[in-house]
Amino acid sequence: MGDSDGGFSDPPAPSTRTPSSAQVREDFWSEDATHTLVEEWGDRYVELNRGNLRQKDWQEVADAVNACHGHLWKARRTDIQCKNRIDTLKKKYKIEKARVSECNGRYTSQWPFFARLDSLIGSLYKPSPPLTASHRKTPLTLPPSPSAVPVGPRSKRPAAVDSSFFRRNFAVVAAAAAAAEERSSAGDGERSGPDWFGKLAEAIERLGEIYERVEVAKQIQMIELEKQRMKFAKDLEIQRMKLFMDSQIQLEKIKRAKRSSESDSYM
Repeated sequence: MGDSDGGFSDPPAPSTRTPSSAQVREDFWSEDATHTLVEEWGDRYVELNRGNLRQKDWQEVADAVNACHGHLWKARRTDIQCKNRIDTLKKKYKIEKARVSECNGRYTSQWPFFARLDSLIGSLYKPSPPLTASHRKTPLTLPPSPSAVPVGPRSKRPAAVDSSFFRRNFAVVAAAAAAAEERSSAGDGERSGPDWFGKLAEAIERLGEIYERVEVAKQIQMIELEKQRMKFAKDLEIQRMKLFMDSQIQLEKIKRAKRSSESDSYM
């Protein structure tokens, strides 16, 4: 039965490797058409010294394919379709080439286009040699956790006492120490009695009182310094404003004098 849309004659009976015209998809490539494509592309690829084909070359390839297989319904190919088909074949070839190389000759590719593509682009796809025991990468190892790091025996020395308080308040500490020394002048023998602990507690209490008075005095002094700073900043701002006003007044006087002199010159 003829094609009522295109006016073509009845297509010949398809081969065993080509589906019927009603089943042909626009992107379908039969094995015969693919063979023709590979040969036409390969000839031009070699002529161009294994360089990239130009758009004109791809159009010639498409015309050659269509001349042989374009009588099929919706089987005419464009230059873009031919180029995309070659790219797909290259990817397939790369996979087959890797399988052949990994099997060290024990595997022979049954893909019908392998031999032809291998002669054309085999030199471009040289698979890396298999890794030997000496070339295998050493697996990455994580650094040991802090808990796994050996630690030496801890020092039994007592922790150093922060003496910054005593350095800042040396006079206060000296006064408290002198008071404690006066109260314990009875002799070393009395230090072992219960009265010595009471005297020590009293000395510490006096030290706290003295330190508190010093801190209060320090705070009062800081407040006074802040008041003086604020007063100085206020006075400085007043002087700045006064200087600014004086300069503006002088500038206005100069402008008036200049205008009056210019008016007198016109008269």
